[in-house]
Amino acid sequence: MPATREIAPGILEIVDFFPQGIRALQTTRRGGVSSAPYDSFNLGTHVGDRPEAVQANRDRLTTMLPQAPVWLNQVHGVEVLDLNQARSDGTIPTADACISSGQGRVCAVMTADCLPVLIARPGQQQVAAAHAGWRGLVSGVIEATLDQLLKQQAAQDPDPWWVWLGPCIGP
Repeated sequence: MPATREIAPGILEIVDFFPQGIRALQTTRRGGVSSAPYDSFNLGTHVGDRPEAVQANRDRLTTMLPQAPVWLNQVHGVEVLDLNQARSDGTIPTADACISSGQGRVCAVMTADCLPVLIARPGQQQVAAAHAGWRGLVSGVIEATLDQLLKQQAAQDPDPWWVWLGPCIGP
């Protein structure tokens, strides 16, 4: 099991797992500004929390990242957003996974009880994050994410895939 270390209240870095050059973070509910029942480090705009509290929490997380993540409208589906082709007009894309092959890009998904799946392939400079609830798992969100990564690769590469399954609820 990969180790984590707290780099700020509510922000854990996954250490000793991904190869050099790939960084992964996991947030918890602690350390933010949201009031109950969202307390305290809520990042979701869709749950009824005060928008200014969510933005303050997101801003706090962004200080730990090379750039702001592209937040997704997650619907428990199989859509995969390629961050290399994402619109920059402020539109919130509907997708349950995102991929990137660009340095410094931040793939992000939000989970409560669903499974966060982080995928990396350093030889191809590819990373991905998938929001995998039971509906998405049954429908194939992980397969769709891997399909998009394979379409993006430049050539057959013997480099291994690195996959981290984050915390989730359920048996």
